[in-house]
Amino acid sequence: MKFVDEAYIDIAAGDGGNGCVSFRHEKYKEFGGPNGGDGGRGGHVFAVADSNLNTLVDFRYARRYEAKRGQHGMGSDMFGAAGDDIVLKMPVGTIITDAETGDVLFELLVPGEVITIAKGGDGGFGNLRFKSAINRAPRQKTPGWPGEKRNLKLELKVLADVGLLGMPNAGKSTLITAISNARPRIADYPFTTLHPNLGVVRVGPEQSFVVADLPGLIEGASDGAGLGHLFLRHLQRTRLLLHVIDMAPFDEGVDPVAQAKAIVGELKKYDAELFEKPRWLVLNKLDMVPQDERAAKVKDFVKRLKFKGPVFEISALTREGCESLIKAVYLQVKAQQVSEQPQEEQDPRFLNLPAE
Repeated sequence: MKFVDEAYIDIAAGDGGNGCVSFRHEKYKEFGGPNGGDGGRGGHVFAVADSNLNTLVDFRYARRYEAKRGQHGMGSDMFGAAGDDIVLKMPVGTIITDAETGDVLFELLVPGEVITIAKGGDGGFGNLRFKSAINRAPRQKTPGWPGEKRNLKLELKVLADVGLLGMPNAGKSTLITAISNARPRIADYPFTTLHPNLGVVRVGPEQSFVVADLPGLIEGASDGAGLGHLFLRHLQRTRLLLHVIDMAPFDEGVDPVAQAKAIVGELKKYDAELFEKPRWLVLNKLDMVPQDERAAKVKDFVKRLKFKGPVFEISALTREGCESLIKAVYLQVKAQQVSEQPQEEQDPRFLNLPAE
């Protein structure tokens, strides 16, 4: 399925039905009185977060969504039927913004969450509503209210705990294949990955986290070079970034330190908050480095990069070092999840109870 993470749609809720002016006509009932019913409400437009979807491709080709209007009121005290609602299924992580003002209206973050993005108009009143002791034969009615109309921008930011970033062909897709159930395309040419891939990493029973593999970044990505800038937004909701480094590039003239610094610079240019996220170094393809040279090469790389955080030495192909990496990542993600949860307020009556 084609991956689309941005779409523009026009939605219109249904207008309310008009009220009716009608009087009771019956034999021997000379003044039957009013019996005009109200109009029905217009159909609403709902958005539902569907965990089975991971793309906005449906909204790329069908851009107009219009709910039915309410039925008009009728005589004999008959009220109009409500218009049919429209339910739009969207992936979890979709941000709905007003295309004209740019204001964020809604965020779908919980699977099964239902929000009303356009409210249908209320139905108008029939003349039955206006009768009184003074006005026994009212001829007033009100028209239905118009439904809401909006031009919306849909933007998908994948919900992942961990994001993989690095140059093309650094081994990100091989790593996500080694540690999770994701099966992205893997080849020996740049930009094999064309869209984000999500994988669930299972550490143990009821212990897991979600990792996102993005297309490779190159220098100038924040200004539009390559593909990475299109998907950098997907890293904004992650809790941890794993910077994957190719320690055995095919071209011997390539300096991994210069490439790593270039990517860090692109993150800083794109979003300062993204740059401040916890970032760990993952030195990949060490199986291609001779065993006696490995320690010296890793030490020299970290020293030249002036990196202060955790460093992991792995080989995604042979899965060497992957086990310790995913355990450390899980502990970091779990600690952040716990710290983000609001603390439960304790009842002051039970604060100083003696221990049993």
